[in-house]
Amino acid sequence: MSDRDPIALLMKEHDDLLSRLKALKKASLEIQKKGYSEKSFKQIVKAAKYIDIEVRVHNKHEEDALFVLIEKYVDGPTLVMREDHRKMLKLYKKLSYSIKAIEENPADKTARQELCESADDIVQLMVNHIHNENQILFPMVQRFCSKEELRKVAKQILEDHE
Repeated sequence: MSDRDPIALLMKEHDDLLSRLKALKKASLEIQKKGYSEKSFKQIVKAAKYIDIEVRVHNKHEEDALFVLIEKYVDGPTLVMREDHRKMLKLYKKLSYSIKAIEENPADKTARQELCESADDIVQLMVNHIHNENQILFPMVQRFCSKEELRKVAKQILEDHE
C-alpha cells in the first residue's frame, strides 16, 4: 500500500471534489434563480461539510507531505498553492456563516445572496486551484522527485488516512 502513487491519490481526491463542487454550483444556481428550497439548501450544506472535512485533510496532506518535498527543488508554485488554501479557509468560513444565517431564517434574502456568492467564490477558486495543481504542480513533482521520495509521500498520506 505504501507504494501507491501520491499524485494519483491526490488527483482522485480532486476528482471527488470536482463532483461535489459541481453539485454546489448547481444548488447555488437553483437558489439564485428560484429562491430558497430545502433540497438545494441541503445540497449546499452537504457540499460544505465535505469541504470542511475532506478538503481540510487533503490540503494538510499536500502542505505537510507533498509541498515540503517539492520545496526542496522550487518554492514558487507551492507559495501560490498555500495562499489558495488560506483563501479557501476564509471562503469556507463565509459560507458557513451564511448557512447558519439561513438555518435561522430561510427567508433572509441577504443571507441567501451571501450564501450563493460565497458558494460561487469557493467553486471558482477550487476549480482553478485543482487545475493548477493537476496541470502544473503535479507534473513538476513527477519531473523533479524520485520514486523513493514519492513513495515516502504516499506512505505519509496513507498513514494519515488510517
